[in-house]
Amino acid sequence: MIRRTALALIGFFTLTAGIGAAQGAETPSLDEPIRPAGDTTLDEFLWLKRPLLVFADNPSDPRYVQQMQLITERIDVLVDRDVVVITDTDPAARSPIRRAMRPRGFMLMQLAKDGSVIIRKASPWDVREITRSIDKQPLRQQEVRDRRDALREP
Repeated sequence: MIRRTALALIGFFTLTAGIGAAQGAETPSLDEPIRPAGDTTLDEFLWLKRPLLVFADNPSDPRYVQQMQLITERIDVLVDRDVVVITDTDPAARSPIRRAMRPRGFMLMQLAKDGSVIIRKASPWDVREITRSIDKQPLRQQEVRDRRDALREP
């Protein structure tokens, strides 16, 4: 099971690295559900997406591997809630997001659309726990009501 998981994650990261290389210097689209921190800033997502930040000191950190496995298994649920997953596994690169959030080792952070921090955890969280923390937010509750009302209208 662990070996299969490791191979799946290696394949996933190889695929995302290939996509990034194919795009060259282009800025990734805001619609990509998982993206590296790179030169990304949190201002790009303000009022558009809910950033889920996953930090680690290297991509081999078991907590990082576990967290990414949990996320990729249920990425559709996160996309439905306007979540974009931003990963940063290179402390030496000092990405703008890493400088702003100042994580130590593994860190999972969920931000609201207004940029405020909802959760900050030093251990992996299941997607169900992440979505519950999002669904408690007033803006998310308003989005659900608006969607429900739009479905009722003829």
